[in-house]
Amino acid sequence: MAEPKTKYDRQLRIWGEQGQAALEKASICLLNCGPTGSETLKNLVLGGVGSITIVDGSKVEFGDLGNNFMVDDSSLGQSKAKCVCSFLQELNDAVKAKFIEEYPEALIDTNPSFFSQFTLVVATQLVEESMVKLDRICRQENVMLIFARSYGLTGLVRISVKEHTVIESKPDHFLDDLRLNNPWPELRGFAEAIDLNVQDPVAHKHIPYVVILVKMGDEWKTSHGGTLPSNREQKREFKELLKARMTAMDEDNYKEAIDASFKLFAPQGISSDLQQIINDSRAEVGSSSSDFWVMVAALKEFIANEGGGEVPLEGSIPDMTSSTEHYVNLQKIYQAKSEADYLVLEERVRNILKKIGRDPHSIPKATIKSFSKNARKLKVCRYRSIEDEYNNPSPAELQKYLTDEDYSIAVGFYILLRAVDRYAANFNHFPGQFDGGLDEDISRLKTTAVSLLNDLGCSGLTLTEDLINEMCRFGAAELHAVAAVIGGIASQEVIKLITKQFVPMTGTFAFNAIDHKSQLLNLC
Repeated sequence: MAEPKTKYDRQLRIWGEQGQAALEKASICLLNCGPTGSETLKNLVLGGVGSITIVDGSKVEFGDLGNNFMVDDSSLGQSKAKCVCSFLQELNDAVKAKFIEEYPEALIDTNPSFFSQFTLVVATQLVEESMVKLDRICRQENVMLIFARSYGLTGLVRISVKEHTVIESKPDHFLDDLRLNNPWPELRGFAEAIDLNVQDPVAHKHIPYVVILVKMGDEWKTSHGGTLPSNREQKREFKELLKARMTAMDEDNYKEAIDASFKLFAPQGISSDLQQIINDSRAEVGSSSSDFWVMVAALKEFIANEGGGEVPLEGSIPDMTSSTEHYVNLQKIYQAKSEADYLVLEERVRNILKKIGRDPHSIPKATIKSFSKNARKLKVCRYRSIEDEYNNPSPAELQKYLTDEDYSIAVGFYILLRAVDRYAANFNHFPGQFDGGLDEDISRLKTTAVSLLNDLGCSGLTLTEDLINEMCRFGAAELHAVAAVIGGIASQEVIKLITKQFVPMTGTFAFNAIDHKSQLLNLC
């Protein structure tokens, strides 16, 4: 085990051993191993994914040598899937790699059950018809699916799963769970035992700001009808009171208390996002409910009973100016409360499992503990099917994006990527794909785009001539520089889905290499 820990040291610091274990168990299928697919899979192989299967029926051609680093001169005429598979295997021999020399479109049509064996499918460079079919198959088999496509100087990434639940969402900015506005008896007792008016200057400057805010908050409530500062003037006045308690200019603990006073003013209870999760119909659990929703049901009970409107305490405290003794004792108080809350939640989880006829110990302690510590940060992501997005578009959303100067090019490329698929279905080639006839291709693509806009409920709106001309000039080329960006984004989202850490994108990621912009279109 020492070798993998050394090998994956940096990423273990991000998603931990549990996340790495999930990656190493995952089985990934890649459809089409051009530059977009190869770049996506390269990142996952280097990250230590369990196994990969590449599906591509094409041979390596001369043009592939200029945009795909995973083939070389010796690969010409050989199976592209075989060559890319061999190269990727060299990058990480711990990954099991195999290839199937078949066109993905044929496999989707003739052998849909093939995809049920995988954890996740990465489908690159598929046209609309195949995307819809594959999405239907993967949803039926509960296989996660990511679409990625590079087309000239644009590209997109789109996740499609029925539901994805996240316990460790790891937001960049989140309020510390200190409960300063609602201290439990042990925290209050600890604070009350410390004298803010202590005469010893060393002791005075080493009182933790948590204690200062709890005690000063209680003082404020005593003289303000039991309420904490709520408006700007009251908050300013409270900070002045904190400043007045300083006995020297170098008392960093009081400066920290002033800076952290917003943590005292934060509202009690749970966020609207979490309220929405515990009110979700899936929180009414049965024997077929997932572990996540069983734990949500237990959390709902906890909040209504032992929690008194709050979730289990996280149990960690930030760094702060303090004596070692005070800080260690404060840590112990928070950890003890967190552990006590976890044990109550665990008992409720076991009882619910028993009630719905499942093994009371089927959810591991470590999973419940992680859920308990991250209860404030739970996320549930749901995605429309590709078929629903395409057949039942949201004209209001599309019109909003089309008339927004910041988003008009991104949504223009999104629409044109659909338009070129219609074009190819009608004319058996993509616009600008072959030399000569560019003007005719531009005219045909413009007509196709107008027809598509009408079907999307956006009649009267148009795409710029420049954008249509650019799309034809792209000639369906897969440029390595663009593919590397799209592959990087796609592999990042794969890791989020597999590790169930961080929050995956909930829209269509559109990349515009002309203006060096990437944007998320919330159409799904």
